[in-house]
Amino acid sequence: MARLISILDNDFYKFTMQYAVIKLFPRAKAKYQFINRGKHQFPAGFAQKLKEAIVELGKLRLTKEEKTFFADNCPYIDPTYFDFLQGYQYDPEEVTIKQDGTDLSVTVEGYWYRTILWEVPIMSLICELYYEVTGQHRFADEKVVQIVEDKMQKYDKLDITIADFGTRRRHSFKVHDLVIRTLKNHQSPTFIGTSNVYLAMKYQTKPIGTHAHEWFMFHAAKYGYKMANLLGLENWANVYRGDLGIALSDTYTTEAFFQQFDKKLSKLFDGVRHDSGDAIEFAQKTINHYKNKGIDPLSKTIIFSDGLDYAKVEKITNFCKGKIGTSFGIGTDFTNDVGLERMNIVIKMFEALPDEGEWTPVIKLSDEAMKHTGDPQEIEMAIRYLQLDEHA
Repeated sequence: MARLISILDNDFYKFTMQYAVIKLFPRAKAKYQFINRGKHQFPAGFAQKLKEAIVELGKLRLTKEEKTFFADNCPYIDPTYFDFLQGYQYDPEEVTIKQDGTDLSVTVEGYWYRTILWEVPIMSLICELYYEVTGQHRFADEKVVQIVEDKMQKYDKLDITIADFGTRRRHSFKVHDLVIRTLKNHQSPTFIGTSNVYLAMKYQTKPIGTHAHEWFMFHAAKYGYKMANLLGLENWANVYRGDLGIALSDTYTTEAFFQQFDKKLSKLFDGVRHDSGDAIEFAQKTINHYKNKGIDPLSKTIIFSDGLDYAKVEKITNFCKGKIGTSFGIGTDFTNDVGLERMNIVIKMFEALPDEGEWTPVIKLSDEAMKHTGDPQEIEMAIRYLQLDEHA
């Protein structure tokens, strides 16, 4: 059955956020919940198998080889963090799993600096177990490799850079491993790295990522919606001092983000990440923003990462060429293009307890209303407060 073999089999931005949380918010707590966007039906006994896999996660420890690789590739992170990670272990008691018929419920609760690492492994385990338990058969390895090769040959012609962002909703670890091996062996400058730290180590490529929506969701709980983006980026810059300089833009809509992305932050950060809404519209808004701040857009980069495939990447590249820098994070189109329906699931923070105060609902206001997450009443209140009526 599905198992993870390394603590580093996780997205890079989870570790970079964990380090920042330890430095700035060591007493904060968080709650996360599983959201079944695709309305997948889980067979009887699925919850028990997932529980067993979660228990196995608790046995993982960072190895000396992993610690050395991680530290060597992240000189901007204090050595004390890697000592902490060497002593870290998943605590299965932080995770509650229930099943009612074909509906699956997963929640995580505990100190934020600890629970922040659960999201990606749980999602990848749910995906892999789902395909196993339902008895679905994927393409043979040879065909998976050929699919990746064919895509890379097309991407090479676009003269772009791409990274793998596919850990969370991959078909399985075996497929993910096969994909990264194929990308690495392809021998072109197009592939620049992976968000998966373990596979980056195994195939000696670059671990890639910065921060995720939960960073700003927590800041909203602590400081309010109107200050969440500003203070989230200020705190990130205070920890990383210019490294890891790609800002995520859509936690409370791009409109609200650019209102708070002032000239200082626009100059300090290397660029922004697009993760929802129309990519071309976003690119034009970003170009206009930099121009209005007196900044050459060609000195900045947009990382596109929203459900990409070749057609979308080609369209974006053609629009942005000569206007602004681009790079692409491709997820399930690499790691779950195996002839089966791709799972549409997420795990999101839904409550936060800052250093003091009470548990506070947290939400995400995507540039696509269907991707909003959190309490509906809180979402409506935030939309009104941020004066985003068009997103209601």
